Amino acid sequence: MSTTHARRTHPYLTALAVTGAGVAAAYLVSTAIPVLSALTIAVVLGILAGSLLSLSDETRKAISGVTKKLLRAGVVLLGLQLSLPAVLALGPGTLLAVVLTVGITFLGTIGLGRLLGVPRGLAMLVATGFSICGASAIAAMEGVVKRKDSDVATAVALVTLYGGLAIAAVPLFGGLLGLDAVRIGEWAGLSVHEVAQVVAAATPAGGAAVAVAIVIKLSRVVLLAPMVAAVGVHERHRPTEGKRPPLVPLFVLGFLAMAAVRSIGIVPGFALDLAKVTCTLLLAGALFGLGCAVRIGTLVRTGGRALLLGLLSTLLVGTTALVTLAVLG
Repeated sequence: MSTTHARRTHPYLTALAVTGAGVAAAYLVSTAIPVLSALTIAVVLGILAGSLLSLSDETRKAISGVTKKLLRAGVVLLGLQLSLPAVLALGPGTLLAVVLTVGITFLGTIGLGRLLGVPRGLAMLVATGFSICGASAIAAMEGVVKRKDSDVATAVALVTLYGGLAIAAVPLFGGLLGLDAVRIGEWAGLSVHEVAQVVAAATPAGGAAVAVAIVIKLSRVVLLAPMVAAVGVHERHRPTEGKRPPLVPLFVLGFLAMAAVRSIGIVPGFALDLAKVTCTLLLAGALFGLGCAVRIGTLVRTGGRALLLGLLSTLLVGTTALVTLAVLG
């Protein structure tokens, strides 16, 4: 009995050890280079680990199981980063600009994906990441859509590439367009993908720009839960041979519950800081695990069309954000 137990336990111990090492490395690199998200680094390290390490099928299966648990726990904790009163303080015009930008970018990117012949799962993940909050949104959405693990890795890579380009583009074009510091911050918060990238893009305009950029960015994150839930409902009505996705995933409800707790103001500051770091580690572990299942050959074959989709989606979110802010903000 003990031998059987050991055989069952060993792959999970190996999975935890490999994932833990990947998360630690990703977090250390992101600490040294803050512009690089730990989530992005984690998925890259996962792809390398899956390709270079001789992992058994049992270990890979165990990593997949660990990945799902880490993902859901991370998305739940992400809710503690949202303060609804701070978001509502932006005013109805800005909030409407946020909703329109997210909706137009999401639906527009899916439409562009169809025109380009990009796989549906990849287009859905790119649409989610570019319209809401980068790798975190991709990690949340991947649980309710039919996709390949290589689609997740590709979507995260695109977020990294085009979000990095936006760091330079937003202050440059903001200056050329004659935008003031606060407007540049609003544009960054409404159009750039990752939180770290938003901060980097707004920093040249000063502290006031950074402050408003972060709040607007978090207002986009608020829309993550309803978007994942809506897609989950839609996916249930699509013909499928496998298990149907849940009507509303439990981790999405947990996300909303944590956002409510944060908004009440009963969580002390040190707990919020701890939860933020823990959330990053959990999501990094999830994306590392997804990366381990990726085959580089498959990733490369989707490259050209995916790159074009990422470019067009970036132009779409940037233009839509600028126009809606000008009209409503």
